[in-house]
Amino acid sequence: MSRDEPMRIHRALAHAGVASRRAAEALVAAGRVTVNGEPAAIGQMVTLHDRIRVDGREVRPEPVRTYLLNKPTGTVSTASDPQGRPTVLDALPDRVRLYPVGRLDLDTTGALLVTNDGDLAHRLMHPSSKVPKTYEAMVRGRVSADTVRRLRRGVELEDGPTLPARVEIMDRLRPGHTWLLIELTEGRNRQVKRMCEAVGHRVARLHRSRYAGIGLGRLRTGEWRPLTSAELARLREMAKVAS
Repeated sequence: MSRDEPMRIHRALAHAGVASRRAAEALVAAGRVTVNGEPAAIGQMVTLHDRIRVDGREVRPEPVRTYLLNKPTGTVSTASDPQGRPTVLDALPDRVRLYPVGRLDLDTTGALLVTNDGDLAHRLMHPSSKVPKTYEAMVRGRVSADTVRRLRRGVELEDGPTLPARVEIMDRLRPGHTWLLIELTEGRNRQVKRMCEAVGHRVARLHRSRYAGIGLGRLRTGEWRPLTSAELARLREMAKVAS
C-alpha cells in the first residue's frame, strides 16, 4: 500500500495488526476509532496520510511479514489457546502480530504459512483460490489401485463430494501401512483424513510437504524461514492480491 492508495478503515486497521477485519469493523461501530480527530465510520476510506487512533492510541502500520513454518506435532494452529497448549506462533518473531494461514490438526506436521498480511491470508483461504496443498499420508492397510482411482475421482463426505485430487502410492514401505501422496485444491476441515476413512483406510500419520507449490526444503521440524520475494510474488498472483 502506497501512502496515497485509499483503503477502507477496517482493512487499514487489519494491515496495522490492530485486529482482524471483522473485529476492526466492531471497533469502528463501537466508536473507538478516530480518523484525523473525528469518529470513524464503517466503510470510510483512508490513506497512510490520515491519523488513525484506536482508544486514543495512534495506529502505525506494521511491516508485512510472511513466514513458512515446518509445523511440529502437538502444536495448535491458532494465535493463542485457552487450554494452554503450545501454538504454531511460539517459536516465531513477536515483533509483529502474526496468524496462521489456515490450520493443520494438532497431530499433523508440515508446511504452514504464517503472516500479518490479512488480504493475502484471506484470499489464499478462500475456496475460489484453489491453492494446491500436498500431503504425505500414511494410512492403515494396503491401498488398492481401485481405491486410488476412487480418491482421484472424489469421494462422498457428509458435507458433499470432494473435487478430483491427485493421488499416488508412494515408494515408501511400512509394514501394515501404505504411504499416499495426495494433492488437493480444497481446504475442508480434516479433509485428507475424512477422504481416507471414507474408502476404508484410517490415517496414522499426516504431513503437509507443500503449500501453494512452496516446499519445506531443508527446514527441520519446528524451524521457519521468511518467504523469498519470488515466492511472495507467486502467492500474490495466485491469490489475485495487488502488490
